[in-house]
Amino acid sequence: MNTEQGHILIIDDEKNYLLVLEALLADQGYAVTALNDPETALAFLDESEVDVIVTDMKMPKLSGKEVVTHVKRDYPHIPVLVMTAFGSIESAVDIMKLGAFDYITKPFSNDELLLSIHNAVEMARVHRRYRLLHENLEERYGLHQIIGKSKGIRNVLSLVDKAAPTKSNVLITGESGTGKELVARAIHFASLRKNGPFISVNCMALNPGVLESELFGHEKGSFTGAVALRRGRFELASGGTLFLDEIGELSHDMQVKLLRVLQERRFERVGGSEEIDADIRIVTATNKDLLAEVEKGNFREDLYYRLNVVHIMLPPLRERREDIPMLISHFIDKIAAENGISKKHVAPEALDYFSGYEWPGNIRQLENVVERCMVMVTGDTVTVADLPPEVKDEESQLKNAIDLLPPELNLAETLDTLEAAIIRRALVRSDFVQVKAAEQLAISKSLLQYKLRKYGITGH
Repeated sequence: MNTEQGHILIIDDEKNYLLVLEALLADQGYAVTALNDPETALAFLDESEVDVIVTDMKMPKLSGKEVVTHVKRDYPHIPVLVMTAFGSIESAVDIMKLGAFDYITKPFSNDELLLSIHNAVEMARVHRRYRLLHENLEERYGLHQIIGKSKGIRNVLSLVDKAAPTKSNVLITGESGTGKELVARAIHFASLRKNGPFISVNCMALNPGVLESELFGHEKGSFTGAVALRRGRFELASGGTLFLDEIGELSHDMQVKLLRVLQERRFERVGGSEEIDADIRIVTATNKDLLAEVEKGNFREDLYYRLNVVHIMLPPLRERREDIPMLISHFIDKIAAENGISKKHVAPEALDYFSGYEWPGNIRQLENVVERCMVMVTGDTVTVADLPPEVKDEESQLKNAIDLLPPELNLAETLDTLEAAIIRRALVRSDFVQVKAAEQLAISKSLLQYKLRKYGITGH
């Protein structure tokens, strides 16, 4: 069966019509299944991939209307063409209201039928591409794409899992580069709105006037340059999720307008008077402390509490260092697949530097460094020498090591532990030649020997 042109299911209780239609469509390169029992045909749909259904209107057991109703309920992506020898405008209107793709009166010309089937097959292909794209997006931005096993990430995943099925607004906070939009998309694709659109707006990237038009849309002629009606993001996100990034950058006027939408669930386009329902879920993000902004008078308190129903705070990468090896492995797989290059291994010494660096740019910076290594390193192993200078900076490494220490500690014992570790490292780097180790540490050989005895370190 050749399904490249499309697979057509024909349902008609008149066997002569079935034979004629089957031959006509097969000659056009379509794969055809012809059945004279509508109940058998509907059962066939459970087991087979069908692009278009062509059904007669008047049949025993089930009518064409009942076939359309059943298909639109269980297989809404399959177009249905209805044929009848008892055509009227009223019956055509009724069947189209039920969701039929087209209505054809017998006898019909072959060209008329073939054109309708061609259009239906094209629409089915568009729907299939959309479903595949949506499945790919869901796979790409699902919960499993939030990589990590640290306590902070486990808390994030738990909150996403609890918040996603609800209608509640979500506020995501965290430093730049921590993955706030990834979490917003994960919330969307784990929600009941996952089949609706996910619309993202960066509030900092647009000035207040442009942002208002971007969010609310505008009517033709509402301002200079408004040459046509434009739907805003509130309309485009209908039935789905609207993600407002950098929400802390909203002007006071825009804060008031957003608050009104959240309270009334309605809005008007710029220059318009018609109220439009806002069937959207709002997810917002910021790297600012919004509560502090409220206290300074920069952000409305009532809007803050409207947005902050569920608060998800993303930890910076330096506070989840145990996740860094997993993230590196994930990025290596991703970059290799996207660029068609072989995967690389990260040497243990290089991995230590990755884990010790502060990562001010967080996950975004880590991915950038991994990609640079994947592209620039010629061998199959990333070594310390291959790392960018900022990652190899030892002052930064020392600062990060100190950041990892618990807040409550015995200072004297901790300093002794650090001093012993530094002496051991100097000995290793000097091949256990004590004179060289002492020179590295800028102390005398006799003081080094005293320290070796104090900490019980073997000096060879």
